[in-house]
Amino acid sequence: MEPGNETHVSEFILLGLSEETRIQPLVFGLFLSMYLVTFIGNLLIILASITDSRLHTPMYFFLSNLSFIDICFTSTTVPKMLLNIKTQNKTITYEGCLIQMYFFMFFGQLDNFLLAVMAYDRFVAICHPLHYTIIMNSKLCGLLLLTSWSLSALDSLLHDLMILRLSFCTHLEIPHFFCELKQVVQLACSDAFPNDLVMYLAAGLFGIIPLTGIFFSYSKIVSSILKISSAKGKSKAFSTCGSHLSVVFLFYVTFVGVYLSSAATQNSRKIAIASVMYTVITPMLNPFIYSLRNKDLKQALRKLIS
Repeated sequence: MEPGNETHVSEFILLGLSEETRIQPLVFGLFLSMYLVTFIGNLLIILASITDSRLHTPMYFFLSNLSFIDICFTSTTVPKMLLNIKTQNKTITYEGCLIQMYFFMFFGQLDNFLLAVMAYDRFVAICHPLHYTIIMNSKLCGLLLLTSWSLSALDSLLHDLMILRLSFCTHLEIPHFFCELKQVVQLACSDAFPNDLVMYLAAGLFGIIPLTGIFFSYSKIVSSILKISSAKGKSKAFSTCGSHLSVVFLFYVTFVGVYLSSAATQNSRKIAIASVMYTVITPMLNPFIYSLRNKDLKQALRKLIS
């Protein structure tokens, strides 16, 4: 567009999942229910991990952090969406959009790193059981967590700073229910190539490294399990990492699926609906996956609730 079309941006318009007013109460009720289930389910896991001494291990330390991150990840988008539906006001300020993008990317990337850290924890537990407590000491656990938080913060800050260099036009409608980075960049009048380049390089770097770590850890885990002679021993070893593997599969399949569909279709509304899978559904299901497949956590939750 011509430079004359550029304007000082004060706010964006979030078009949401649907513009049909008659289904807005249904959307509100559905997302409020999913948000409450996500919040309560993950909060219960955090409380169980803190209150039950049997769960004071690295595995549950990382799990409680994952639950906290899932609460925060969902809280960056859903409450604002519910507020917009309730007030029938679709606007979000420029500053609010930057803040939402920062924390959405931050907690999403942190989820990614933490899944890799948890895979490493399972690798040490299964492949080096006699040295597990020595290797996975509190210092290393804290360092792994700090590194994950720091890299996620730097990645999110980089993208937000890149947004600040862009100029926007008069068309400021985002066909999504939150400020999604790619959608915001597409609204720019100025040259967005540097933003696209940084976006894809960062996604490649910070996506491939954790995923490589997960593949490496599970290749070693599978190799060690296959060496176990008894069927009972194999089953017990698989059960210790089954929940984590299910969460990893759900996280990456939904995330990659949404971005592959965005490349295949130009319908932004369909992409927004598909993104509900990794922004809302996955964090909601994680507590169920871990609690249903873990006896110690089940007992801790029963004790907490009773």
